[in-house]
Amino acid sequence: MKALKSLLKIKKKTSGRDSSGHISVRHRGGEQKRYLRQIDWLRKKDGITAKVVSIEYDPNRTANIALVVYNDGAKAYILAPSALKVNDEIVTSDTAAIKDGNCLPLKNIPVGVPIHALELIPNMGAKIVKSAGSAAYVQSIDGAKATIKMPSGEIRLFNSNCRATIGQVGNEDHSNQKLTKAGESRLRGRRPAVRGVAQNPRSHAHGGGEGRSSIGMNPKTPWGKPAMGKRTRKLKKASNKLIIKRRK
Repeated sequence: MKALKSLLKIKKKTSGRDSSGHISVRHRGGEQKRYLRQIDWLRKKDGITAKVVSIEYDPNRTANIALVVYNDGAKAYILAPSALKVNDEIVTSDTAAIKDGNCLPLKNIPVGVPIHALELIPNMGAKIVKSAGSAAYVQSIDGAKATIKMPSGEIRLFNSNCRATIGQVGNEDHSNQKLTKAGESRLRGRRPAVRGVAQNPRSHAHGGGEGRSSIGMNPKTPWGKPAMGKRTRKLKKASNKLIIKRRK
């Protein structure tokens, strides 16, 4: 089924350039022209039932999306949970049933239920747990606080009024897909990358040396900053107090 025109807009190509026009992300460019599907992250139509019309491919994300039509005639795209089927009915409500595709506050979701499209701040819209096959789990609810286990293994506190959608994100097999030729990467906007040790020392921190050489010292970014293992999270980040257990 073709994507709904009213919910499309052209994706602007940046090709790894920043606002100054300089390359800030290397090995990007040459991707196919794409249209962005405007996903309804807020799910603001409380109490209005919607019917799933189609499950569609979205070239801009790993998960599939579902086109839903509300009883008042409005149409929207949402992430498609793995168990969601065409002709299913979903709803956003504080008292919604625990069913894949329904959206409700964390305080009303039972312990152990898989969730996705989770808000960080109430009424801000879904921000995390949106990639194919991912799911977070409710571990406990204590008044205004909800303890959630993230897909990474991190255990974190959320406001219990934050909304989430029931179910695991669909298209779980995405991580097993393999690109069969170099052209598939080019169509996705990924250009060939040259190894750092094969470059000259002015171009990369791993470059230079007589003959074939190893990286030397410790792995670095092209700009000489430590890479591969060094933690970059700020020590005094405000959200540190919300993390009960760090991911491994």
